[in-house]
Amino acid sequence: MTEAGSEYTLEYLLAFDGREHHYPDGYFVKFEIKRIDPTPERPHGLRYSFTLHGPEGTRLIGFDNAHPVAPVGGRYKKKPETADHWHRTESDLGRPYRFVSAEQLVDDFFDEVERVLTHHGIELVVIATTERKTS
Repeated sequence: MTEAGSEYTLEYLLAFDGREHHYPDGYFVKFEIKRIDPTPERPHGLRYSFTLHGPEGTRLIGFDNAHPVAPVGGRYKKKPETADHWHRTESDLGRPYRFVSAEQLVDDFFDEVERVLTHHGIELVVIATTERKTS
């Protein structure tokens, strides 16, 4: 993707901040994304949280960079420098995620949304969209 195309994708994604997409039977996804000054933990200059929730509001999966997580495979592995990670299940404490681009983040998130919704027998169709204020 060209740099201009990548910037367009990022701007498009930033416009999703505060948006919720609702699926049948009460499942929904929430998007929180802000541009920030780059830091060692967030070198791409984004603070984000994309989550899929069940009907009771329980987070089923999530991609975020709110905090660093331990590497998978043991305490002797080097801790990731970035805070990017994802939660594959509702009880998963998080596993490192390699942020490549905003476009890849969205693709990876929706691949997991599709996996979980399909597992629960939920149709992959957005039935409503809402906006809410984020900080």
